[in-house]
Amino acid sequence: MPTNIKLLLTENVEALGIVGDVVNVRTGYARNFLLPRDLATQPSEEKIKALAAKRIEAEKMLALLRKQREELNKKLQGIEVHLIRSCNDQGMLYGAITQQDIASALKEQGHDVKPRDVRMNQVIKRVDAYEVHVKLDSDLDSTIKLWVVADRKLDLEKAREEQQAAEGADAGQDGDKHADHKGDKASKADRSDDRHAEKGADKGTEKTDDKHAEKKAKSKKKDSDGDSKPAAKDTKGTFARPEPAPVFDTGRKPRRSKD
Repeated sequence: MPTNIKLLLTENVEALGIVGDVVNVRTGYARNFLLPRDLATQPSEEKIKALAAKRIEAEKMLALLRKQREELNKKLQGIEVHLIRSCNDQGMLYGAITQQDIASALKEQGHDVKPRDVRMNQVIKRVDAYEVHVKLDSDLDSTIKLWVVADRKLDLEKAREEQQAAEGADAGQDGDKHADHKGDKASKADRSDDRHAEKGADKGTEKTDDKHAEKKAKSKKKDSDGDSKPAAKDTKGTFARPEPAPVFDTGRKPRRSKD
């Protein structure tokens, strides 16, 4: 199934085209929005010719609308809008300013601006002055001044000073905590070094004691080996007596001599 489809617009569709335009749209958009509302149909030469007169009227209306937008764009340049809102002592609003709020305020001044034409590049949640863009067309962009005013008198300077003092106190506490944390780390490191030094000293003492013990053991072993050996005999100046030869019994009688 194709993802795109070509359709003939039978009515003006914002951000898509005017009547008589042949547009290429997504299949889902055509099936779920354009076709069920009779805003488009399958294109053909006969249908295009049938819509020619309606298209001329749409082009005239489009040119008139363009002219009105150009005039409105000139009027909006330098316009100021004041919105009164509830807030806390620091000037923070209880609800953010929306596009609808600004469009409604402009309509009260006689400017027909739709909420989608209002372009906000930030969230407005504080009593202050802001610049807001109103984009009526791709090449029609105007800037208005928005004043968000509190519904009661505020001493914002005092509130700012108190807020800065509170932030400074919080920063100081964070710095003290950070310093204490560093001090704890340093003391732990010192303790660890002392423990390693003590262990090293103990190991060195043990090694020295082991060496002394080994030397003593070797000395004792030599002494015991010397005592167990028999004393050497002094045979100097003496002669050993020869032992008699062994006599073997052969069972024979001794022969007698003839003499």
